[in-house]
Amino acid sequence: MIEKSGFKIIFIEVISLILFLYLNLKVLILIVLIALAFTLMFFRDLPRKIEEHVVSPADGKIDYIKNNRLEIFMSAFDCHVVRAPVGGVVKHVSFKSGKTPPAFKRVENAKSNEILIEGGDGLYKVVQIAGIFARQIVCYVSEGDVVEKGQKIGIVKFGSRVVLEVPEGYAFTKSIGEKVKAGETIAIKHDA
Repeated sequence: MIEKSGFKIIFIEVISLILFLYLNLKVLILIVLIALAFTLMFFRDLPRKIEEHVVSPADGKIDYIKNNRLEIFMSAFDCHVVRAPVGGVVKHVSFKSGKTPPAFKRVENAKSNEILIEGGDGLYKVVQIAGIFARQIVCYVSEGDVVEKGQKIGIVKFGSRVVLEVPEGYAFTKSIGEKVKAGETIAIKHDA
């Protein structure tokens, strides 16, 4: 399945491919075929089994954990659909313009979109951060929306990182360097 925000790019690539095939421009045909394959891979939207407790909002590799904050680096080969880590009410959504560094770098003032979800145990923060190739952050939710755990809440196009902050009383079940998948358990309550 392809994520809906990729349809426009795929449409343009298919039209370009048809035009270049008609004009028999072999080099451009090859370039568009490679771009189309990459786009189809990047915008794939895989079905997920949503696990218990607090789940990962994104696919990727954990590259930072401190206190109640965890950060996930999403390479170009990861699925970039962002999901709600818990069920609850979206309390706040805010977009911040800023820098677009390489996604593997942690920097202040990066272009980002912050989503606060009030769950049963407090506030959960999901931050979608744009990288050098990720020029567009798409958010599917608005303040007041009720979301289910694992529900799609956005996508960051072409490489990025996602931050998850959990309320006090939770411990992360994964470590720096581990790969995670959206919907996989990533934090549990200390007394769970």
